[in-house]
Amino acid sequence: MKKIFAIASFTAVLLASCTPKATTATAPMASTSTAEQIAQGKTIFENSCTRCHKLPDPTAHTSVQWVGIMNSMAPKAKLTDEQHQWVYDYIVSVKK
Repeated sequence: MKKIFAIASFTAVLLASCTPKATTATAPMASTSTAEQIAQGKTIFENSCTRCHKLPDPTAHTSVQWVGIMNSMAPKAKLTDEQHQWVYDYIVSVKK
């Protein structure tokens, strides 16, 4: 009986450790940026992103995909929350 319990416990732990972790992608808020802030977002996008890689095409991804991309890249670029929002608003505005 102890052996069955031990195997069941081990299996439960193994399965729990193999499941994907839940991620909470925080979406930037709806565009509240002014035209001037969006222009600053374009400048930040062009200057910050090209430091590490080729500049991505804003139309290559959906606005939802950009949320995930921005959430992973903004900390690497050391963007403030405001700058993050401005860059996101710029990228989304290009698609319109």
